[in-house]
Amino acid sequence: MTPLSEQFNQAFLYAARLHARQERKGSGTPYLAHLLAVCSLVLEYGGSETEALAALLHDGPEDQGGVATLEEIRRRFGDEVARIVEGCSDTFEQPKPPWRARKEAYIAHVRSASPSVRLVSMADKLHNARAILADLRVLGDELWSRFTGGRDGTLWYYRALVEAYRAGGPHPLLDEVDRAVSEMERLAG
Repeated sequence: MTPLSEQFNQAFLYAARLHARQERKGSGTPYLAHLLAVCSLVLEYGGSETEALAALLHDGPEDQGGVATLEEIRRRFGDEVARIVEGCSDTFEQPKPPWRARKEAYIAHVRSASPSVRLVSMADKLHNARAILADLRVLGDELWSRFTGGRDGTLWYYRALVEAYRAGGPHPLLDEVDRAVSEMERLAG
């Protein structure tokens, strides 16, 4: 593989600045840890540098500035990175639309999304599912209060995502997402 370029370094720094004060839901872990994990998964599963940049930046617009942040990403990192980031976002609106409708629209979208969007999205959801599993083992059912969809909505969403990803064809990362979601379902009873 070709070494990562200076543009990767710039995306890392930009993501670190965007999310400097953000923490993972309920854990206190710096949000940058999630972005690095998603980027790592993208690279480990054969993603390009463009896809890795999008992995680092995938939550920027949704969490930190909406369309203005997306346009800044487009300006700094190019149209393709911005397209992937946009494809991995369920909304830029503030306040966000109702949870269930937003998730249903995202599921419908990823079913036919580009391979690059699917890769970054699967890496994102795999890392999220693994974090949920780790917390579920420690906190038990108390964990579900962190999520707008609660236990049932969260389990529905992750299983529906697996099926939507499957519609796009097989991928080794999809197998990992499916295993994590199956374990989440098993532990949740």
